[in-house]
Amino acid sequence: MPNSTEEQSARRDALRQQLHKGPAPTQQFLVNALIQQGHIATQSSVSRDLREIGAIKTASGYELADAEESNDSHMADIAGLLRKISPAGPNLLVIRTAVGAAQRVALALDRSAWPEMIGNIGGDDTVFVATDSSHTQKQLIARIERTARA
Repeated sequence: MPNSTEEQSARRDALRQQLHKGPAPTQQFLVNALIQQGHIATQSSVSRDLREIGAIKTASGYELADAEESNDSHMADIAGLLRKISPAGPNLLVIRTAVGAAQRVALALDRSAWPEMIGNIGGDDTVFVATDSSHTQKQLIARIERTARA
């Protein structure tokens, strides 16, 4: 009988394979698919596994984020999801997105690794982005807008 670490690794591999087939509409869908393959899976274990393998929730469902793209291509891919970018004080940006797209936008920002950005938090349709000064805030707004138009 496999130990819990082996089972967890096998379950995560199976989860990746399932997501390579296409988006999964719900975590319960993934739980059922994993159980059918003989894995021990609950909603909470799948939720943790999704986070650990870097999956994101999109309008289509749960998907694997593509880690092989260049930095700026991440932003070009999400340009159509951006609705409004607004400064909020000297060190914060509020980015409004299409409903359900904020986590995808936040991940694209993270992967862009732009030096103007300290970090971000993505909700459902809003991303908060921290910068270290009002100057870098303005630079980041310009960069996001320029990249989104490209």
